[in-house]
Amino acid sequence: MAQLQRVLIEPEQIQAQQGAAKSFTLLAEQQHYLQRVLRLKTGDRFLAVLQVPGQNQTWLAQLNTDNSAQLLEELPSKPALPVNIHLLAALPKNGFDDVVRQVTELGVESITPILSDRTLLKPSPKKLDRWQRIAQEATEQSERPTVPKIQAPCNWQTALTQTKAEHRYIAAARADAQHLLTALPSKSHDIPGIAIAIGPEGGWTDGEIDQAIAHGYKTITLGPTILRAVTASPAAVTIIMGRYSASEMHVAQPSAPAD
Repeated sequence: MAQLQRVLIEPEQIQAQQGAAKSFTLLAEQQHYLQRVLRLKTGDRFLAVLQVPGQNQTWLAQLNTDNSAQLLEELPSKPALPVNIHLLAALPKNGFDDVVRQVTELGVESITPILSDRTLLKPSPKKLDRWQRIAQEATEQSERPTVPKIQAPCNWQTALTQTKAEHRYIAAARADAQHLLTALPSKSHDIPGIAIAIGPEGGWTDGEIDQAIAHGYKTITLGPTILRAVTASPAAVTIIMGRYSASEMHVAQPSAPAD
């Protein structure tokens, strides 16, 4: 099958079933994306990812003449991501849109924007809607199975009390700390989740680090250089996901050369 574009749909979009066929209503932005951006015409096919609790369903779909599409065949689902990563990121002055996009592509389970002591950005409610749209677009582009949850921005103390991940780490610039890669558990199996906290420009204050340690966080470093806030988040997620995805993915072995 040729490479097909993916569109995420909600169960409420499914129309009343007629016989064995299923169809769903396209939202205005989905119509625009399929017909104006991708230039699909009636009868052209794409992938519809139905977001259902537990495990999303991927269907081969066909564009109809009206504002709907037909579900033709359910396809095998993509495997779940090897580990649940919960990113707690202090809001930088600029560039958080890129952070959301990049860590979504890399596979985070959730993103919590933090209003830390050194946070300069005070986001409006519209920012959360924008980040959620970016996350959905990045999910479709990267073909990951689920959309990450974008939490409403909150202060550091609130974020600490809400985090339920079993393994918790806070990146502390210039700290004499263990590297994140070697601090991670050896296997992702049976790990409810990993939380990684990334500070703002200027880093976390000593008080914020002390608060994190009191809530079970371990201080770690991401390497020998000082990273920008917008670089540190994707770097940390890459380290965690790389630690576990390499052992989960099957890599085809090269065939022996012919004599």
